[in-house]
Amino acid sequence: MMDVQCQGTEAALGTCTYKHAENLCEHFEDVGARCQDVRLVGGPHSCAGRVEVLVAGRWGTVCDDGWDEKDVAVVCRQLGCGQAVESLSSDVFGPGSESQPVLLTDVQCQGTEAALGTCTYEDPGGNCDHKEHVGARCHEVPKVPVRLVGSNATRCSGQVEIFHQGRWGTVCGLGWDLTDAKVLCRELGCGTPRYITQSCLKFSRSSEPILLGLLDCTGHETSLTQCQFQDWAEKPCPYHRDTGVKCQEPFALRLVDGPGRCAGRLEVQYDGEWGTVCDDHWSNSSADVVCRELGCGPAEPMVAKLRDRPRFGKATGRIWLDDVRCKGTEKTLQNCAHRVWGYHDCTHHEDISVVCQES
Repeated sequence: MMDVQCQGTEAALGTCTYKHAENLCEHFEDVGARCQDVRLVGGPHSCAGRVEVLVAGRWGTVCDDGWDEKDVAVVCRQLGCGQAVESLSSDVFGPGSESQPVLLTDVQCQGTEAALGTCTYEDPGGNCDHKEHVGARCHEVPKVPVRLVGSNATRCSGQVEIFHQGRWGTVCGLGWDLTDAKVLCRELGCGTPRYITQSCLKFSRSSEPILLGLLDCTGHETSLTQCQFQDWAEKPCPYHRDTGVKCQEPFALRLVDGPGRCAGRLEVQYDGEWGTVCDDHWSNSSADVVCRELGCGPAEPMVAKLRDRPRFGKATGRIWLDDVRCKGTEKTLQNCAHRVWGYHDCTHHEDISVVCQES
């Protein structure tokens, strides 16, 4: 299944609209779900709203008698929403439905419990109405619980920080290896790792505390948070060995200075910078791969090369690829054989151009 669209009221996932995947997805795009017996409703995001609990298969609200910040802290922890921000009344997020029962009152948490159901509470017994519902606001959880930071960091390179137990922190470099970095780069949409570091010298030291250490990934996880690790908050990290990584920037290509998106001088993006492709060993098979990758029609047959007159003008920047040899069946140009990125014996007089039929 892919492109699943549910209203949220369906009784089964199969009744939602969806498309058949037809091999358009990889397994690292598999989705997961975590079900809870508490939820926050009516707020700006999933970590803020009116508190509702599930009891005996029915959702209901919580009375505000005895409700305080310790109770909110437990709700936030149970939902994986980090630290509590504030306890709120029903005025902020609106009352629940009149058909909903009030299920809990006089909730008394110590603030350290893992779930609201383990706190002490009482049955309201009809002594609480819908104007007395409670709300909670927690720190919003980042969609991607890892990030790369530092004075010279980019989207795909920098010192590793991870969101753990409601706050950002770094990872001790003990045990950090390319397998761990592979998971991180894939999670960030940054391809594969080019190299890793175990010191702060490359990307400058983060001001955040060290939270995790001894990461141990198999390489198949979809997130760094799914790997084995040890809490490191109270332990020293030898020589301040924070982790860093440089991932391969996502591959991209384009046709420029032509009459449309399907014709022009070929440019590819590597390490965040656009550059051209030399015409040495270029063939119609390679042009077909480019056209297919861009969603255009078949490539027009090549004409005799005019090295001193590039069809769509000469570029002035990098020449990234040379000696490109495609079979014509590759899904992307980066899968074709070619020289090492940036190595060539060309000038911009040899920039290759491609003309595809409009799709």
